[in-house]
Amino acid sequence: MLSIFLQAESGAIAQAIPVKEAASLSLMDLTIKGGWLMIPLFLLSFLAIYIFIEKWWSIKKASVIDDNFMKDIKDFIHDGKIKSAVALCRKTDSPVARLIEKGIERIGRPLSDIQTAVENTGNLEVSKLEKGLPWLATIAGGAPMIGFLGTVIGMVQAFFNMSQAGSNIDISLLSGGIYTAMVTTVAGLTVGIIAYFGYNYLTTKVSDLVYEMQNNTIEFMDLLQKPSK
Repeated sequence: MLSIFLQAESGAIAQAIPVKEAASLSLMDLTIKGGWLMIPLFLLSFLAIYIFIEKWWSIKKASVIDDNFMKDIKDFIHDGKIKSAVALCRKTDSPVARLIEKGIERIGRPLSDIQTAVENTGNLEVSKLEKGLPWLATIAGGAPMIGFLGTVIGMVQAFFNMSQAGSNIDISLLSGGIYTAMVTTVAGLTVGIIAYFGYNYLTTKVSDLVYEMQNNTIEFMDLLQKPSK
């Protein structure tokens, strides 16, 4: 009977003691606690993702070249079918095709003039491919700086609250500033890392495409130095 009574009493006490629910922190809560600096960081993150997707798609599209393209160009030029070669270049939407088209249009002029025209066109094509990449590099360097700015602002806020509290320092007075410091740092570093890796990936793809353009340019210039039928 005594054991039954003790079990009943312990059960009643357990029911009387309120159970503290585990605290949770959502992404929205973190964003709010990060302060107003989270707004430019979110804008920079969206801009970085947009630039990466847009440039990735354009570079991928520009890298698609038919394996038989240069072979067909050689056959047309050897047969004296210049118009057919130009039509093939215009039909093929790629930087390499535009380079070859510019060279074909200069056939009959000195080779140095043809090479200069092709190189100038190549520089324009590379500029188009690299358009937007400086913004991605800027975000990679600027986002962490904004995050560190939030860290400084948060710590200033925390020390200000401490000075106002005097000897009655409460941890709740510091939590706001510490949240701002830590959340903005994490957000800034996250955006910067994403932009940094995206920038390096895209620049590598552009370099590969430029190398392919140079190879095709050399092959085309060698073709012009061979006698036609």
